[in-house]
Amino acid sequence: MTFTFRPLDPLRDAELLHRWVTHPKAAFWMMQDAKLEDVERAYMEIAADEHQQALLGLQDGVPVFLMEYYDPRYRELVGLYEPLPGDVGMHFLTPATEAPVHGFTRAVITAVLARLFEDPAVARVVVEPDVSNTAVHALNKTVGFVPEREIQKPEKMALLSFCTREQFLAATAVSA
Repeated sequence: MTFTFRPLDPLRDAELLHRWVTHPKAAFWMMQDAKLEDVERAYMEIAADEHQQALLGLQDGVPVFLMEYYDPRYRELVGLYEPLPGDVGMHFLTPATEAPVHGFTRAVITAVLARLFEDPAVARVVVEPDVSNTAVHALNKTVGFVPEREIQKPEKMALLSFCTREQFLAATAVSA
């Protein structure tokens, strides 16, 4: 599967994102009750923030997933761990579908990490999924993430995990 990326447009893409993030399968995104305006506002804040960015992953020009990345020195994990130079935090969301494609989510996370590691300044990707999200923990392991410890975030108990460029390459044999 080949994906391309484009910056998310908070107003143009809000309806699509709203469908994705409010779907019951996106419960870990914690926007189940969000109104369209809430989604617009949340992504306008990201777009205006120099320490985070949201991209849409496209397949044949059609948006098929959401990718967010952030500087953990300033967002999400401030005070919860000691960031190293080259750390970047990441979230991704594959929307619910009526016709799941085997291997799609793994292809997405692989593409997301490859995109992040394209930047030579990125040495390690940091994630903080909900401790109860066992499906994403298993998926993270397949691309090289190693759990470090549980941390208490304001909105959830999270499993702090890291993936270095070397771990990613060893796990996936993808050139980054």
